[in-house]
Amino acid sequence: MSLLELNNVSKTYENGDAVLKNIAFSLEKKECVGLVGESGCGKSTLARCILQLASIDEGEILFNGMALQNKNERNLRPYRRNIQMVMQNPAISLNPKLKIRESLLDPYYQYGAQADLRHFQYANEADFAKQLMGAVELPIALADRYPHELSGGQKQRITIARAISLEPALIILDEPTSSLDILSQASILKLLNGLREQLELSYLFISHDLSAVNAMSQKILVMKEGSIMDRFSREELFFENRHSYTKELISLYQ
Repeated sequence: MSLLELNNVSKTYENGDAVLKNIAFSLEKKECVGLVGESGCGKSTLARCILQLASIDEGEILFNGMALQNKNERNLRPYRRNIQMVMQNPAISLNPKLKIRESLLDPYYQYGAQADLRHFQYANEADFAKQLMGAVELPIALADRYPHELSGGQKQRITIARAISLEPALIILDEPTSSLDILSQASILKLLNGLREQLELSYLFISHDLSAVNAMSQKILVMKEGSIMDRFSREELFFENRHSYTKELISLYQ
C-alpha cells in the first residue's frame, strides 16, 4: 500500500478554469517524489488539496489507504499530524512576535501528549527544542531570538525543524529553496536529504527548478497547465523519449 495515492484528481475554479486535470500518481514510504513545472501550473493548488486545505471536484486522495474526502476536522486530526509542509517563504510560518523557541515548540503544544516519536526522545520542552535545533544544524542560542534576527536560510531551517518535530510520515516541500542564495540552497537540500534518511521521511518536493528536483527525488513528475505531462525516474531524465516540455525545462538548467 502506497503512503500517498492520487487517483484522477481534478479541480475547477468557480470561473470554469480547470486547474487540476486527472492527476494520478503514488508516493511510497521513505521516497521523495519531485513535482516540477512553471509558476501557475497548479503545483501549489495540488499541495493544498493533499493537505485538505482545498477541495477537489473529481477523483480521490488516499493516505495510507484512507480516503480523505468528506472527513470532518476531528477525523482529519491524526492525518494533519502525519503530514506537514515547508513553504517557500519561512516568514509566513513564523510569528514575528514570538521567539524562535515558542514557534519551534508549537507542534509540541498541539500534539506532544499524543505523539509517539521514535527518533526524538526528550525529558522536557527545553531538551526537545535543543534536539530539534541540533537536527537542523543550528545553535540552541538562536532559539531565544526573534525571526527578524535570523537569516533567510536560518529561518527556513527553523520551519524544517517544526515540520520534523512530530516525525510525520510525509512532508510537502513547496519551493523550499527558491528564496535563498545558491549556497543556502545547496545546504538546505543536503540537510533535507540527510533528514529523510535519518528520520525515515517521505517528501513531495515541489519546485520550478528541475536541477533541485533531480538532486532530491527518486521519481519526477513534470506538470504543465494542470496536467502531468511526463513522469520518470531520476536516472531517466536525459533519455531521448522525454516529453518536449521536459526537454525545454532541461535546456533552462544546462
